[in-house]
Amino acid sequence: MAQPDSKKIFFENLSGAGKAIAVLTSGGDAQGMNGAVRAVVRMGLYVGAKVYFIHEGYQGMVDGGDNIKEATWESVSSMLQLGGTVIGSARCKEFRTHEGRLKAAHNLVQHGITNLCVIGGDGSLTGANLFKEEWSGLLNELVEQGLIEADAVQKYSALHIVGMVGSIDNDFCGTDMTIGTDSALHRIIEVVDAIMTTAQSHQRTFVLEVMGRHCGYLALVSGLACGADWVLIPEMPPEDGWEEKMCQKLSANRAGMKRLNIIIVAEGAIDRNNKPITTEYVKNLVVKCLGFDTRVTILGHVQRGGTPSAFDRILASRMGVEAVLALLETTANTPACVVSLCGNTSVRVPLMECVQMTQEVQKAMDQKRFEEAVKLRGRSFENNLKTYKLLAHRKPESELPTSNFNVAVLNVGAPAAGMNAAVRSAVRVGISEGHKMFAVSDGFEGFYKGQIKEVKWGDVGGWTGQGGSLLGTKRTLPAKHVEKIAEQMRKHNINALLIIGGFEAFLSLLELLTARGKYDEFCVPMVMVPATVSNNVPGSDLSIGADTALNAITTTCDRIKQSASGTKRRVFIIETMGGYCGYLATVGGLASGADAAYIYEEPFDIKELQANVEHLTEKMKTSIQRGLVLRNENCNENYTTDFIYQLYSEEGRGVFDCRKNVLGHMQQGGAPSPFDRNFGTKISAKAMQWVSKKLVETFRQGRVFANTEDSCCLLGMRRRTLVFQPVVQLKDETDFVHRIPKEQWWLKLRPLMKILAKYKTSYDVSDSGQLEHVVHNRPKDSDASVAM
Repeated sequence: MAQPDSKKIFFENLSGAGKAIAVLTSGGDAQGMNGAVRAVVRMGLYVGAKVYFIHEGYQGMVDGGDNIKEATWESVSSMLQLGGTVIGSARCKEFRTHEGRLKAAHNLVQHGITNLCVIGGDGSLTGANLFKEEWSGLLNELVEQGLIEADAVQKYSALHIVGMVGSIDNDFCGTDMTIGTDSALHRIIEVVDAIMTTAQSHQRTFVLEVMGRHCGYLALVSGLACGADWVLIPEMPPEDGWEEKMCQKLSANRAGMKRLNIIIVAEGAIDRNNKPITTEYVKNLVVKCLGFDTRVTILGHVQRGGTPSAFDRILASRMGVEAVLALLETTANTPACVVSLCGNTSVRVPLMECVQMTQEVQKAMDQKRFEEAVKLRGRSFENNLKTYKLLAHRKPESELPTSNFNVAVLNVGAPAAGMNAAVRSAVRVGISEGHKMFAVSDGFEGFYKGQIKEVKWGDVGGWTGQGGSLLGTKRTLPAKHVEKIAEQMRKHNINALLIIGGFEAFLSLLELLTARGKYDEFCVPMVMVPATVSNNVPGSDLSIGADTALNAITTTCDRIKQSASGTKRRVFIIETMGGYCGYLATVGGLASGADAAYIYEEPFDIKELQANVEHLTEKMKTSIQRGLVLRNENCNENYTTDFIYQLYSEEGRGVFDCRKNVLGHMQQGGAPSPFDRNFGTKISAKAMQWVSKKLVETFRQGRVFANTEDSCCLLGMRRRTLVFQPVVQLKDETDFVHRIPKEQWWLKLRPLMKILAKYKTSYDVSDSGQLEHVVHNRPKDSDASVAM
């Protein structure tokens, strides 16, 4: 399975010729399954394999006939944006029997299928593994019954299985995120945001039940994303006497001028005695003890429905391609594996190791070993829980440490959705650690003007769901005003700075670092958290705000394509933001099924433009009705959006017509996505904890003095890890003229986008997922939890 490190292997070296791959979706449906099916089909066809749909999951495999159909390129067109699963899913009792699996084996052999891609939950994947183990025995039985020829046993000797986890509950160990989870969080947060307005109007308490019979992930992360007052999950039941504590907290919040309360209950929530905690019980408790007007909302299957989010489309596409690569590389001795996500990296883990660990979680919960259950869920779940506890439950003043340190928080650069969640997190973690927290309005412009005030715990209540920047943010850099800023630092005795922002924030830290030579006031710990829709900050794979922008692009592209439904063939030219950084155009293009995406980082000329038009013209003649081309705003000063629009219009005359759309600032607006709320909350909490540690380390003789490189850092996500990197060390990685990193991980997704759009291109597989053991696939000092 592993790729040699000595050289890069390109996709041309892998061939699926003569192979037959079948894809099925099984168990409960999940948004994004269609994206995974589409990626498997198109990647399979691309390498020369025959690809088959198995309709209705294992039931279709057992029944055979028309349920097993050969797939074509066109058969997966226009399905990326659809929720559920187009090829159907069903529970199948018959497949659980030996006779049922014998029928299934016979149907597969008739089509020459020995490679299965299974998209489902742990039950579906466990069934696939059993099928693999029994395969040779099943073939021998079929020979004995005269249903297949004896040479078929040799010809189809091994069944290869690769799984992808499609489950909104995110209850499968071995992956940070399962396909469908992010979309389910979108549905929950949409409902919570809507409920909050009516709850506030009437001073109501709402008790929400979300899915998660055995796993509290949805409840926990949605609680983090909306700042819920109380969350009840099965992995960590509340301590005995929780009812009184909860009522005290709700009462205290109301006394603090909060007009509403939100309590989120996972459907599988239990107490310490494994007794279910129902929404009705919680409602009656609040009414009886506090007399609050309380309502129950059960979200139910709403969470499974709707359009998949940008995250799920990208995850499904990456996983689908990785699944085909895994099937191409299998041998008779390769164990069944699951393609999973660790941080921002694709990995392959043995299927049964994941299943066994998932079962261990349930066993630990049944035996009341709750701390162990949380650890078994994985680092992502554990960190979400720790962060929620840190932010939701305020300690009494008497229990807070007194550090006598003052920490200032400010936003710098353009606004990005999720900034407010990051500020809220920083303020509350700082207060929990005994610091006085100061908020600076309007970035460094407000700083030198003295727009600085102390901010308390309650001042940032309800900030997580707010878009833009409530503190105000400006692009002003500090260099011209360092003397006045130093004066304000001295006046308010600021001992540390937390800057949340984009490329300007990075430049600001470099300027403040330089100013240390002249002003001791800047010899304090300083840290930056990346927040920009452009995702162009060096030192981090992801930035707060980029996911919300991607969802805005994806939703708009869906609507634009739909607007051409029923009309003649049409191509849309869409301009995205990002400055010189092509992240939004590339990843937005992958999420919306674009035919091309033009970016600065990958130069193009008139020949390539012409080739793209011809390619799209051919596709339009044979299959598709609508085309989509994305262009990053600064990709080329001569090949403007108007030029590309006119070129496509002229060259496509008689085959398709063209429309153009500049998305503009709508990409910066709107409520932050669940990912950005969660990412902003957790990364900012980690930054604040680093600040606390540095303050203690650098406090000498009654004052803070920090002048080393490692006391001025950027906190970024690098593949699997959250890393604090001295900003001075990131200078060599940065193209300052174009305000982008010199190397960008997402450029590896461009060939994937082209392949799924039917272009012939090279695909570097040297970085494809490696087979890892599930217990070892999280480095000790990593923090892959930022994946959600």
